[in-house]
Amino acid sequence: MGRVIDGRYRVTRHLADGGMGSVFVAIDERLERDVALKVMRADLARDDAFVARFRREARSAARLGHPNVVAVTDQGSDGQYAFLAMELVLGDTLRQLIRRRGPLPVDEALGLMDPILDGLAAAHRAGLVHRDVKPENVLISQTGQVKVTDFGLARAVTTSTLTGDSDILLGTASYLSPEQVEHGSADARSDVYSAGLLLFEILTGEKAFPGDSPIHVAYQHVHGTMPRASDAVSGIPDTVDDLIAQATAKDPDDRPATAADLLVALRTVRRGLESGHTDHTDHTDHGDRRTRALPSDTETTETTETTDAQVDHEPVDAGRSHTTAIHSKTNPLDTRGYQPGENSRRPRRGLSLVVLFLLALLLLGAAAAWAFTSGPLGSTKVPTVNGLAQGSAVERISKADLKARVRQTFSESVAQGKVIRAEPGAGSEQRKNSTVTLTVSKGPERFSAPKLAGSKQAAARAAITKAQLGVGTVTQAFHESVPTGSVISSTPAPGTALKKGAKVNFVVSKGKQPVPVPNVAGQPRAEAEGSLTSLGLKVAYGTEEFSETVAKGSVIRSTPASGANLYKGDSVELIVSKGPEMVQVPRVIDMKSGAAKTLLESQGFTVELDRFFGGLFDTVRDQSLRPGTSVKKGSTITLSIV
Repeated sequence: MGRVIDGRYRVTRHLADGGMGSVFVAIDERLERDVALKVMRADLARDDAFVARFRREARSAARLGHPNVVAVTDQGSDGQYAFLAMELVLGDTLRQLIRRRGPLPVDEALGLMDPILDGLAAAHRAGLVHRDVKPENVLISQTGQVKVTDFGLARAVTTSTLTGDSDILLGTASYLSPEQVEHGSADARSDVYSAGLLLFEILTGEKAFPGDSPIHVAYQHVHGTMPRASDAVSGIPDTVDDLIAQATAKDPDDRPATAADLLVALRTVRRGLESGHTDHTDHTDHGDRRTRALPSDTETTETTETTDAQVDHEPVDAGRSHTTAIHSKTNPLDTRGYQPGENSRRPRRGLSLVVLFLLALLLLGAAAAWAFTSGPLGSTKVPTVNGLAQGSAVERISKADLKARVRQTFSESVAQGKVIRAEPGAGSEQRKNSTVTLTVSKGPERFSAPKLAGSKQAAARAAITKAQLGVGTVTQAFHESVPTGSVISSTPAPGTALKKGAKVNFVVSKGKQPVPVPNVAGQPRAEAEGSLTSLGLKVAYGTEEFSETVAKGSVIRSTPASGANLYKGDSVELIVSKGPEMVQVPRVIDMKSGAAKTLLESQGFTVELDRFFGGLFDTVRDQSLRPGTSVKKGSTITLSIV
């Protein structure tokens, strides 16, 4: 909300969603007026072919100027949005009216179809075919004006075949003509077919061809038999059934050529019903002003005093002029044989009393008529207040001589402070000063997401349930500071306003994440230290040791050993090699063999003796390692003994 489209239309609130896109109320900041802004789906707006068709159809629709057609004032695109600016009609769709009231009486249904066909006829005269006539595309304003909308959009969105978005098609398939199903083609006669289905639904409250899938519904349009409205609702005249049958003929050539032709036929049927020329006699509108002829042996339409003649009385609304049909075996106005006599004169006093009595009756009748029409005992119609602000609705109810009682409830679709519905409903006749209950929206009901961080899992679940929300996805993760089993975080964030039952997800701590000690034996000191610190471990060094197998400066071993589990921040002690231990070779020449061997072995040498001539003198004559050199501890030295 608040977004400005095309630098001109400021979106103020959402009205409805459909298969093609969404409808919003917007302010035309250039002309300072409210408009209905239809924004197409993003995937359609990205289709260059669609945008081109959309513009052509919108321009054609904009050329229509008719009181029963929703005016198109502008079209365009703004980035990813393709939009249509239209006249804002506040009220209900025909779909909402049918759902609320069910089947309508014949006279009301025909009266409703008249402006629908008038609007379609204007389009057909302009060479424009609607292609998507259905209850959702008929709007009824709060003042009762009927308008047809969305001319040409069906052509822009689809080529009228059974491909594409099934969600769009399921709503539309109920009103497709056979030629649209079979060939993907449509002309004015296709709109006539859809209008016939519309009249059937208004009269019966049901679709002519119901079904669970578009394919099934479309098949019935081509091969199914059109039902009679009178089979669903008793009392519908044959002329109305015939009118629907003519409009919904399978062959387009058998239908009226345009909506104007169907309108002529509909008005002919209406005139026939109004004049009483119908096969059914139970469709009497007692509020009508016309004379009704009832069957009789002798019939007169004069209004007069009756004797024992049989009279069919019709309820009469006060203030209306009615003629009552009187049916009698004899004429009550026949004055033959009447001769004035002595009783023909009346005393003046008696005449005055009669005049006064008649005057009193006249005044009483006038008072009664006033009381039951304009007076406090009269009736009034409940005005349309849906969508109005509470104050405006109460004012409108008061102007209709009714009292308003307000109750409030939450609503996901009606803005706060606006009227959701009135009971009794709009248009119903009520006694003056009776009470109308207005249900006013408190706006959408919302519940605050609770704070869960730090709570134990069970407590977190209880807090979510208490807030009238639902537990969503629960995941687990390691955490360096949150104890095991406690909540780390939750989404949506605490304090977020959510619908009742909305899901709240949260993450539970598994405690610190274990860090296995890597094997760093044999690695140079710097490399081993880097391996440990990259895992978050600290490094300590023990006493360096000699090693015959590990090079100087490399790690001999770690404590704890590799594979042990630690946690970030724990220490690992490294023992670093000083390399092999070296010793200096002593001089043992001229020493006795025993003493030389003992000296060398005490310094870590391995001693081997090589005796010449049996070693008669037992004296070291030579040694294999030169005295004074440094060699690895444990080296082998050979002594020559003579």
